[in-house]
Amino acid sequence: MSYINERRQEERDRRRAEIVDAAEALYAEVGWDAVTMDQVARRARLSRALVYVYFRDKSDLHLALVERALDTLRERFEAARAGKARGIDEVEAIGWAYQAYARELPHYFDACARFEARHGSDGVQPNEAACMAAGHRVHETIVASLNRGVADGSIRADIGDPYVTSLALWAFSHGVVQIAATKSGQMEIEGIPVQRFFDHAIAMALRTLKP
Repeated sequence: MSYINERRQEERDRRRAEIVDAAEALYAEVGWDAVTMDQVARRARLSRALVYVYFRDKSDLHLALVERALDTLRERFEAARAGKARGIDEVEAIGWAYQAYARELPHYFDACARFEARHGSDGVQPNEAACMAAGHRVHETIVASLNRGVADGSIRADIGDPYVTSLALWAFSHGVVQIAATKSGQMEIEGIPVQRFFDHAIAMALRTLKP
């Protein structure tokens, strides 16, 4: 690639990042349903037409946010598992990291939840493919911890396909976080603090993995 082409690509990447930054800021402030492409353009200090050069529509822009959210999640998982003595300890740390991620970055959690709930399109578009690849990398992080646990004996050897196990753990954890967010008031009325609910759920998940 020539120097001029490299500069042009750098400029395109910078503009794209500015648009995603603007969309993320609005997402965190008002929620995705209230965000418009006009607002994104104004926040990024770009023309509306230029925003559409980079993203076909609001849904396409949302995918860019999902990719960023998933990359951040993977980084948090990697940091959480670092330095742990056993594989099962890594898995537990990842579980707590996911709970913290949902609490500290609710717009990222919401972005991922919307992505998982969306209906598949006829063909996979580039931004959608990027999200799928980012999601795969997140699960590979969990798989590495599961494999380590099986190897060091802290996780039972009969868990089956570790990638499928990772998906099951994610489904369980995702549901727990969503229930805690939507039913916390009801749980408090019934005398169940949200933290106790999280403690119980993570302990229950770990018991299914231990020998």
